Amino acid sequence: MAEPGNRGGNDDSRSPWLRNGFVLAVAFIGFVAVIGVAVLVSSDAPEGGSTAASSTPGADARTGQPPPSAAAHRGDCPGLDDTGRKVPAAPPEGVDWKLFHSVALPSSKAAGPAVVEKDVARCYAHTPLGALLATSQISVRYLAADDWQGVTRAQTVGEGREPYLKARAASERTADPEALDGAAQGQIAGFDFVSYTGSTAVIRTVWRFQDGRMQAASTTVLWRDGDWKLEYPADPPAPAPVDSLAGYVEWGGV
Repeated sequence: MAEPGNRGGNDDSRSPWLRNGFVLAVAFIGFVAVIGVAVLVSSDAPEGGSTAASSTPGADARTGQPPPSAAAHRGDCPGLDDTGRKVPAAPPEGVDWKLFHSVALPSSKAAGPAVVEKDVARCYAHTPLGALLATSQISVRYLAADDWQGVTRAQTVGEGREPYLKARAASERTADPEALDGAAQGQIAGFDFVSYTGSTAVIRTVWRFQDGRMQAASTTVLWRDGDWKLEYPADPPAPAPVDSLAGYVEWGGV
């Protein structure tokens, strides 16, 4: 995750994605520059999914979006040992951390991801731990991955997905690589389950930046087509600064 560097003006003067906390909620250093420098075109993007998508056969009834490309993988996920139904109240056991574009991401043999195909890490246990791992992995991968479009289409759902794909693709054509110097890298530092059901998990993740500051961002994953998918709403919730990890489970790979 990353936050913008020093940019003049208040929130209202910035791109809608910055104003709504999109970058701070789920972004990573590689994309901060793209948004901060060239994503002004996103202000012209539609608020929700396209009209054509809403009429696509097999479209998601709630979001109106076409089913993610990962639908082709239905049923091919291997069985996982994790069957726990309680949300973690302590750092989960059996979790390994591996760097993905400089961000430490967690995985578990018992809870997933059981399948990693290039940039897509999928097949998570239908459990709270599986949801936590999916949230951590997907929220970074769909922004940091080289094939960010493939990850986004395969592992996100919601009204904000198509506008994001269109606006980011347009932005990257004119992005200034030097703006990368204005971003500050962050790492996972803790988590808290806001709610969990068999179909939906809302999780607050705390990100710690290199200068010691921390921010908490809420993300939602939905159980769809036999796996957890990250929900991309039209108006992502803004993150909040936190002074300590009190009330959160301290958890991180670096």
